[in-house]
Amino acid sequence: MKAVQIIARGKPAFVDAPKPKLQPGTGLVRTLRLSLCGSDVRHLHHLPDARYPTATGETGHEMVGVVEAIDPVSNDGAVQPGDRVLCLAPDHRAMCEYYLAPIDRLLPLDPATPLEHSVQAQQFGTVLYAARVLPDLRGKTVAVIGQGSAGLWFNFALQQGGAAKIIALDLKAYRLAYSQRFGATHTIHNADGSTPAADALRAINGGELPDVVIEAAGEDASIRLAVSIARPGSFVLLFGVPRFDTMDGFPIFEAFWKTLTLKSMVGTIDDPGHASTRQALDYINSGAVDVGGMITHTFKFADVFDAYELHRIQDEGAVKIVIDMEG
Repeated sequence: MKAVQIIARGKPAFVDAPKPKLQPGTGLVRTLRLSLCGSDVRHLHHLPDARYPTATGETGHEMVGVVEAIDPVSNDGAVQPGDRVLCLAPDHRAMCEYYLAPIDRLLPLDPATPLEHSVQAQQFGTVLYAARVLPDLRGKTVAVIGQGSAGLWFNFALQQGGAAKIIALDLKAYRLAYSQRFGATHTIHNADGSTPAADALRAINGGELPDVVIEAAGEDASIRLAVSIARPGSFVLLFGVPRFDTMDGFPIFEAFWKTLTLKSMVGTIDDPGHASTRQALDYINSGAVDVGGMITHTFKFADVFDAYELHRIQDEGAVKIVIDMEG
């Protein structure tokens, strides 16, 4: 099969790899669609030196496909050969034509929902899972740093949770244009330099900083910003995957004296029954959320390296990028 492998930092390559063989407790899935995530960019550019070259199939983890074969001894009947499934791939090794996964990580799809929509449930599910740790949001003001797809999903989740004000911050004005479609009540373009982010927040929020801050970008500057705009005694959720190589000056002194509650969340693989991901699929299948509204680009598998680069530079109005393995 054809697969992607990162042969050196920032250098993906196509390789020929053995097609996985069915193992006890697994299903073999032929990949149909993937979508890219900021964590894929970090695998490509920011793993420790010793991790390169990576395993084949790295990097890709938001994946849907069709079940080619499944271990009949372990299968409970929920998924059968020929079924289309959302495949959870926490090892990031799904950027390939076939992927072998434990049966319990294969979630059946609604055939009426477009595949490029269904694949978004992986990231959406991680956001819903992370949102469980947030304090009671009813009547509260929440700032969301980063308006890529994760930040947009947080806007929606916060709206569902009853937040009174959802203030979206991003360096890219075009991304903020999506924010209110997904639940933000206010936006701040914190790259224009006219008003510091903290001052802009106070102007929106009656002179006060937010009750909750969600960091959904994972950049050094955005992580520092999350601490700087947090009200003393407030809650800060660190969701954006940070770079693996450096963290330039985490403001621990400021976080300490503000007595912040800091919580990090990553992935959903330990979520019992993958409940959050199933909830994300339900939202998408019902049309309750405009999932198609964040998909801006589709690339063929042969052009995936261009897709990686577009995601990295955040140009051409890119928000969510889909890889079509059938194209």
